[in-house]
Amino acid sequence: MNISYNWLKDFIQTGKTPEELSEILTDIGLEVESLKVVQSLPGGLEGLVIGEVKTCVQHPNADRLRVTTVDIGEEIPLSIVCGAPNVAAGQRVVVATVGTTVYPTTGEPFKINKSKIRGEVSEGMICAEDEIGLGTSHEGIMILAADALVGTTAKDYFEVHDDFVFEIGLTPNRADAASHLGVARDVAAYLRSGYDLPDMLAFTPGNPNALPVSVEDADACPRYSSLTISGVQVGESPRWLTDRLKAIGVRPINNVVDVTNYVLHELGQPLHAFDAGKLSGGKVVVRRAQPGEPFVTLDGIERTLHEEDLMICDAEKPLCIAGVFGGIHSGVTDKTTEVFLESAYFYPVSVRKTAKRHGLKTDASFRFERGTDPDMTVFALKRAAQLIAEVTGGYVSTVISDLYPAPIRPFTFNVRYAAVQRLIGKAIPETEIRGIIEALGIIILSEADGVLNVQVPPYKVDVTREVDIIEEVLRMYGYNRIEIKRQIKASLNTSPKPDKEVVQNQVADLLIGNGFREILSNSLTKIDYLDDADSAVRILNPLSADLEVMRQNLLFSALDAIAYNQKRKQVDLKLFEFGYTYWLDNEAFVETQHLALAITGKQRSQQWNQAPKPVSFYHIKAIVDALLQRLNITGLSVADNPEGHYQYGLAYERGGKVLVSFGAVSPLLLQKADVDGDVFYADFDWGLIGKAIRKNKITFREVPKFPAVRRDLSLLIDAGVTFGKLKEIAEKSERKLLKSIHVFDVYKGDKLPAGKKSYALQFVIQDEEKTLNDKQIDAIVKKLIYNFEKEIGAEVRK
Repeated sequence: MNISYNWLKDFIQTGKTPEELSEILTDIGLEVESLKVVQSLPGGLEGLVIGEVKTCVQHPNADRLRVTTVDIGEEIPLSIVCGAPNVAAGQRVVVATVGTTVYPTTGEPFKINKSKIRGEVSEGMICAEDEIGLGTSHEGIMILAADALVGTTAKDYFEVHDDFVFEIGLTPNRADAASHLGVARDVAAYLRSGYDLPDMLAFTPGNPNALPVSVEDADACPRYSSLTISGVQVGESPRWLTDRLKAIGVRPINNVVDVTNYVLHELGQPLHAFDAGKLSGGKVVVRRAQPGEPFVTLDGIERTLHEEDLMICDAEKPLCIAGVFGGIHSGVTDKTTEVFLESAYFYPVSVRKTAKRHGLKTDASFRFERGTDPDMTVFALKRAAQLIAEVTGGYVSTVISDLYPAPIRPFTFNVRYAAVQRLIGKAIPETEIRGIIEALGIIILSEADGVLNVQVPPYKVDVTREVDIIEEVLRMYGYNRIEIKRQIKASLNTSPKPDKEVVQNQVADLLIGNGFREILSNSLTKIDYLDDADSAVRILNPLSADLEVMRQNLLFSALDAIAYNQKRKQVDLKLFEFGYTYWLDNEAFVETQHLALAITGKQRSQQWNQAPKPVSFYHIKAIVDALLQRLNITGLSVADNPEGHYQYGLAYERGGKVLVSFGAVSPLLLQKADVDGDVFYADFDWGLIGKAIRKNKITFREVPKFPAVRRDLSLLIDAGVTFGKLKEIAEKSERKLLKSIHVFDVYKGDKLPAGKKSYALQFVIQDEEKTLNDKQIDAIVKKLIYNFEKEIGAEVRK
């Protein structure tokens, strides 16, 4: 929510700078997330001054140019060459001095330099209105009133003032502060000062023949106020109005709609303006929609209405979704001459459900959903009507129609001084507690035996209990004024071994060191991304179709991130994420933590001495192996083609459970996520990884003093035999002295028998207590060959 500093000063004169006020707002619970300077005109007319043309003669070397001398209030007049046909001596004009940057209405800003034009010196520029952003005309220079004071800055002459805008992170419970009035009330309460409301003494109602209004659902619409304004001329708003709206990020539309938006942000009361000439039957009806009734909103989209949607209608058709969005056929246009103005209080739950049902979020629904002030409708109606009449040349042609059959009463309850002091944790004087409560606009009806009976105005929708009053007192008293006792009791608890967060950070450091970037994605996803829709954890009130279920995997989170980056020309990616997946198992909710890795694109950027290589299955395998080695998880069995999302891949298992699966993502899934190229993915079950780590024991072994020996074998084996099987046979053949086994060459081709392949294996053999001799080494190699031949029918290639 954006709040204008200049606008706020219409309500309260604090004497505080924007920076000081920013601190106050944050201290009282209206956190200022940013404070920025806003100029109503780009550049703020800096460097522009009012001057008088003293002389104006024909340029000696150009027919269309004039050489002028211009007095800008300095000792020596400026010599300026001007091409405008209407320049003449005696005129008051706007001058851009040397060094000034001017900001035209269209085009890029440019700087004024001292120059020679056709041989004549020019020390500035006499400006047209479009050259300095004040309009669109370029027929000639701006000619000001004869009494314009020479030397006055253009900024002061045209009353251009910088503004400061507070961006406030408004919490959902603070509906009362969703306006400049609401913020001013809080600041006034903090400073114990008053605030001013707009003067409505000049409001004059019209004739008593107000447009008939019928409210058929008083529960959904407890109060409906309205009037009619005639003689309206719809057009552009005056600059003071557009400047205010632009400052807080609202786009001006026309003078009628701009006023409704102005009052919305000023007083927090949404209003809606209808073209009275388009109302059939000469009446307004507030009713529920007919089931399946079609309705075209202002954005041109036809929507199917629900039977619980509250509608503003005429005698024949719906005109507006109450409190949410207007209809395309009843809005104010350039041809509108009579406006029916609505100011109502709608039941928050009704508006919230309707807005969510149709996927509509507007400034009006934002406020109605949280609760507006039912006592503000008539005042806001008068304020808006008075402004519309002023800016459109119209007049209020009817009295106010105010339907309020069951007034909403203030909240009344008791507050105990003792409870305030106990929950806050400090003995705040009773006089100060009472002063804060009264400053907040809360009436103290009575006081006896340390108990206050209070009456809270309806606009404070979140203050309905004693504890809410205590919170109000605390934020106004100041959280920073509550001292922390020096003596703090603490207990020492042993942390789990290993510490989950420490391990997670170690793994993250390892991945980041290998070029990965961490992502954090939403746990809500679309149902198309689920592995098993029958086990889905569904959201009762989904925000959208893309956020209707809890995710069952982290794969699509990674694919969405890859697709997003690819569309922005970032194609070489290494991503990881720690996150949870969610399942429904026999009506029990199951939450499992996972670590996901995803790589795509090139392994490294292009180098002058090395061509870039695309990532492959072996890159993801290397990272998985390095991570498991870092965690000291060994003794895993290997399975081919794991179930799930892979075109091909491997899985590492222990005790029949998959700790990690990895491989190439299926092309069908890549297509579903709109991802180009190959993606290699790894999925760690982080819960099982944690259990595996807990079984690790820290061991220490001295660096061997004796050399290792390498022996190579080339084996002809069946095509279906895996390296995992070869490694298993080798480790059973020699458990003590065989330290490692690796594949360094694989051959498949027509030179081999059908169904065969060749593996070249490297064996590292070492005795840590003595140097091995040839006899011992040969015995180990013979044993390996024998077992390979016996168990898988391998042949040693010579």
